[in-house]
Amino acid sequence: MIPVNIAGRPYEVRVGAGLLAELVPHCRGKLRKRDVPIVTDANVHAAWGDVVEASLRDNGHEPHWRILPPGEQTKSWDELAATVNWLLGLEVERGDHIIALGGGVIGDLTGFCAAVLKRGCKFIQVPTTLLSQVDSSVGGKTAINTPAGKNLVGAFHQPSLVLADLSALETLPTRELLAGYAEVVKYGLIDDADFFAWCDANGAKMLAGDSALREYAVAHSVAAKARIVAEDEFETTGRRALLNLGHTFGHALEAQTGFSSRLLHGEAVALGMVLAARYSARKGLMAMASADHVAQHIGDVGLPSSLAGLGLDCDGAGLVRHMLHDKKMDAGTLPFLLMKGIGKTYLDKEVSLDDVADFLDGELAREPA
Repeated sequence: MIPVNIAGRPYEVRVGAGLLAELVPHCRGKLRKRDVPIVTDANVHAAWGDVVEASLRDNGHEPHWRILPPGEQTKSWDELAATVNWLLGLEVERGDHIIALGGGVIGDLTGFCAAVLKRGCKFIQVPTTLLSQVDSSVGGKTAINTPAGKNLVGAFHQPSLVLADLSALETLPTRELLAGYAEVVKYGLIDDADFFAWCDANGAKMLAGDSALREYAVAHSVAAKARIVAEDEFETTGRRALLNLGHTFGHALEAQTGFSSRLLHGEAVALGMVLAARYSARKGLMAMASADHVAQHIGDVGLPSSLAGLGLDCDGAGLVRHMLHDKKMDAGTLPFLLMKGIGKTYLDKEVSLDDVADFLDGELAREPA
């Protein structure tokens, strides 16, 4: 059990195997009524719907399912409106809890629905992907995508509880597991060089299925995020912004690929961190050998580590244009998360976008490793 000590609204993240089968006991005191609304996607429902249904029914509850299409396109205005209307049809009250069962897409959409429904009702995050367990389910960021960009409409709305069932990782496709690993490595690159070294030594075995290593990776990542979120819930001091390492480059790549399955969010973040490291080395902030080490590790586990390898039909200026819609834009400037070394990430508010475009042109032309 890992506490997230948000002032006035603390909650727990519980990490372990078998939590879905024991859903109701873990939610004791939170499921006030017989009817329980659950938002999920078709893939998760096929894998875990029966387990969750049995847990609810065996404890006297009636589950009501909203099963959405998997994929980033589900985080849309249309699905937000339809899900809110569905919840209103179930007569959900402010004191009720909605269950978000799925990955980051389901968690983001459901959390935003909870944030706006009747000016704020409660929800429980039950993340089923590695990415959502170590990152998106914790901290209260909820959002949808728009044609202008990713996560541009949303709210800070903390869950009441997070249940991270490690058993769910066993049903994940390898690609989804790898995409989540990007967010694990991120915590080492932000401010914990020892954890990056742990990833170097254990990442491949963890991904291959070692249960003890998986538990450590998830618990350590959640604790790192909980600590940062407790210090800066609304990203006002700059501390929480460190969690966006790789995301400015990554979101531009997602936009360029149409927020499609061509490039998963975690894959974009992985490559974004490689680009942040290489750009930091270009500026003389960190040794090129360290940037190469980051790229080598990310590539070795099977994540994208070469911009040229994506085969994009654009130039550096085109990618930078996507960045102009970034949420972090402030008075016409875009802060970048750069590195002074592995485990030494900082926020740089004086980066030239023209220089970034020139750097990206070079990366687009670089021979894939």
